[in-house]
Amino acid sequence: MSTHTEETIALDRRHVAHNYAPLPVVAASALGAWITDVDGRRYLDCLAAYSAVNFGHRNPEVTAAAHAQLDTLTLVSRAFHSDRLAPFCAALAQLCGKDMVLPMNSGAEAVESAIKVARKWGADVKGVPAGQGTIIVARNNFHGRTTTIISFSDDDTARRGFGPYTPGFRRVEFGDADALAGAIDDHTVAVLLEPIQGEAGIVVPPG
Repeated sequence: MSTHTEETIALDRRHVAHNYAPLPVVAASALGAWITDVDGRRYLDCLAAYSAVNFGHRNPEVTAAAHAQLDTLTLVSRAFHSDRLAPFCAALAQLCGKDMVLPMNSGAEAVESAIKVARKWGADVKGVPAGQGTIIVARNNFHGRTTTIISFSDDDTARRGFGPYTPGFRRVEFGDADALAGAIDDHTVAVLLEPIQGEAGIVVPPG
């Protein structure tokens, strides 16, 4: 590693919270699938920026749309209506066959919101006694790193030291339909599963 790379990584280790273990690459610029580091070395980014932003780097359509919006209106809090939010949600709801949607910034926020909606529905509509609604999840899941989400995780590195944990979850083996069916009872308000488990190693359920 060059001095520039080493100095930047050392600064990162001193002042950035250690919630990840990044590769020893200091990205300075990128285009498409290629990243250039602070020393001019190029890397093929096979992650494509990954997760919620997996469009590659500086995708021209995404960049143009972002620039157009930033040049018009930077941010609208939910204290106001927006000329973009309502049409977007209407189109997304139609695409998904839903009445309404709630956009989120991250997967963890989406899962937290889904948990709240399910529990609220369980209490108000299904009639589950307050505080007794349960959600069935799969072992080896990964849905994020909030306190509630790690409460039903099996990953010790995500859980250790962060208790007490949020109750109300039942784990079953991923892909075991009989175990899933057997875990459902009158207090079940939702089943929360990944179609394919990613963090667990790209685990595809049986057909």
